[in-house]
Amino acid sequence: MCVLNAVRKLMCLVLLSGLGASGLGPAVARTVAQPNIVFILVDDQEAGDLQKFPNIWNELVRGGTSFEHFFVSNSWCCPSRSSILRSQYVHSHGVLTNTAPEGGFTKFHDSDLERSTIGTWMKAAGYRTGLMGKYLNHYPGGAAEPTYVPPGWDEWDVPVRKLYNEYGYTLNENGTLRPYGSADADYLPDVLSRKANAFVSQAGERPFFLYLAPIAPHNPSNFAARHRDAFAGATAPRTPSFDQEDVSAEPHWLSSRERFGDRTIAGIDERYRRRLRAMLGVDDLVGSLVETLRVAGKLDDTYLFFASDNGFHLGQHRLAQGKTTPFDESIRVPLVVRGPGVRAGGSVGAMAANVDLAPTFAQLGGATPAPFVEGRSLLPLLRGQTPAPWRQNVLLEFYRPTNSSSARQTPVPAYQGMRTARYTFVRYSTGEYQLYDDGRDPYQLYNLAARVPPSVITDFNRQLDALASCSGATCRTADSVEPPSLTPGHS
Repeated sequence: MCVLNAVRKLMCLVLLSGLGASGLGPAVARTVAQPNIVFILVDDQEAGDLQKFPNIWNELVRGGTSFEHFFVSNSWCCPSRSSILRSQYVHSHGVLTNTAPEGGFTKFHDSDLERSTIGTWMKAAGYRTGLMGKYLNHYPGGAAEPTYVPPGWDEWDVPVRKLYNEYGYTLNENGTLRPYGSADADYLPDVLSRKANAFVSQAGERPFFLYLAPIAPHNPSNFAARHRDAFAGATAPRTPSFDQEDVSAEPHWLSSRERFGDRTIAGIDERYRRRLRAMLGVDDLVGSLVETLRVAGKLDDTYLFFASDNGFHLGQHRLAQGKTTPFDESIRVPLVVRGPGVRAGGSVGAMAANVDLAPTFAQLGGATPAPFVEGRSLLPLLRGQTPAPWRQNVLLEFYRPTNSSSARQTPVPAYQGMRTARYTFVRYSTGEYQLYDDGRDPYQLYNLAARVPPSVITDFNRQLDALASCSGATCRTADSVEPPSLTPGHS
């Protein structure tokens, strides 16, 4: 590994400097030293201020590079996680929602998508692989056995019951079901922390790829007893979109919503405090993991990625809680990377998406991604370069669940959309539109769809059609087209 001697350090520099300038980049030869990779994926964390969490802030943000425009193509857990595992947009992998029959683990499993994921690619490249924490919603429903472990994973520690409680759950530990109770030592982030530390400190020459997925800050945001008094008095950010005053130009699902009462606002603030406390468990996990890598002499040879599967509303646009919307609160999430050759305290302004993660991991490890991948490696951006052409937009997709209980979780109709560096464009199944000039209206308060000439909507629709029908490499062509623009008078 890169820290062992000067020759292998040089080989790692060759890996970083030999990346392709566009697309996925060439597969890295197996003879090149392979770095360790840890991917930490939290659940429902918006792109807020990570400075509240000292280990995440100091070890990852200050110690690495942050992506300022990182988006998920679907702001719902299972579709987003399926896109991460396969580097495919939702219309390609077909996991449309969180629940069967059109979504959830059952859809992913029954569609045989597990045969080719980032786990199988990295294992084929010689990596020791592990997945710990949340996998896909309603796992292992639909599998032949409750002890089922998907292909590609050498270490498997995934909850099968009471996933979100973080106490009183059952873990599938490499095919053996083990119940955990309600003692302090059973708190899921702490259990995952111990398992992750053991995994990364294991002796041997094989590099490791660890997909580490704690539950926080997902509702009900259960936190450790040691954090019960943290953030007392904290209130959710009162941005200009909080309890938005005027929604008359919005689609009916939003314009029909009433403003908040005092009780609702108090509930938002309490939820915010619980979420912060729950994230402190993840922060402890990050601090312990970094220290374990440091003591083992592996930190300088390890890439650490920190991201979320989707964002979350906390009062913005009259939404007291939730996700699934095309607003930035739902689709914009953090991505922070620390590792060899990555600038400490750096930032990347270029657009990136969750479908870009798996190609990035694959190129780092010299793995061969499947030909169906639709994202691109982010390694050039981590080297301070923006290849031409590069991603100009991210496709947004949301499909309504047919399951009635799941449908009640979201008021949002099905939609397709695109988020560019400057604009957000959305078309709903109801025939309604949203168009925001995010450069001039960063809080997305003014829907311009009814104010611009019809030709503008036509131009956006034409580009969106190409994105929504793309497949494989054609997605990297469709997403690199310059988006339409508005004249100053339109915005």
